[in-house]
Amino acid sequence: MRLFVGLGNPGAKYAGNRHNIGYMAVDRIAEDHGFGPWRSKFQGQIAEGRLGSEKIMLLKPETFMNLSGQSVGEAMRFFKLEPGDVTVFYDELDLAPGKLRVKTGGGLAGHNGLRSIDGHIGPEFTRVRIGIGHPGRKDLVSRHVLSDFAKAEQDWLSDLLRGVSDGAPELAGGDSGKFMNAVALRVAPPRSSNRAAEAKPASAAKSKPAEAAPDDRSPLQRLMDKFK
Repeated sequence: MRLFVGLGNPGAKYAGNRHNIGYMAVDRIAEDHGFGPWRSKFQGQIAEGRLGSEKIMLLKPETFMNLSGQSVGEAMRFFKLEPGDVTVFYDELDLAPGKLRVKTGGGLAGHNGLRSIDGHIGPEFTRVRIGIGHPGRKDLVSRHVLSDFAKAEQDWLSDLLRGVSDGAPELAGGDSGKFMNAVALRVAPPRSSNRAAEAKPASAAKSKPAEAAPDDRSPLQRLMDKFK
């Protein structure tokens, strides 16, 4: 069993915030992969399902971001899991919007949710860092993370979340490389070669020499034309 944790703040007021992209990620996974209904447990909301051969518990702590570790620690102890069985999805200021990285362990980068989880279960959990960009000044960070994604950002946000969902079975199986590939295919799909293939016959037709018209003259007419 693995525990996938999406970080965010509870309540409609925060639902569209950049700080809640972790909630959005696990919501997308739950919807796309047919997880059971969300129910209240471990000071949060939890849903059960499978990703590939792995049983997965999705958790959205409702303690508010700064106390996320209380919920994660409680769930981890109940299911008798190790820190290595826990994967946390959260917003990352130091990555450009739409970028995503996966790592195990490491620093906290000033993220209060990570700090709380680290304090309760230690640092050796997997982190899915989802870029939301930096506002440029430290004094603008709080306003930035607690503001909603703009309408102009909805396309890349939707592609990214669908990519996370597409690759979730690979992540559950421990293959972060294939997970990242699934995200990349949604965010930056390869260009289709159909257009080029369709264009080829047209250009070929342009350069092809015109065929001579059939000669319908009689042998006598052709002979007479030689002496004109």
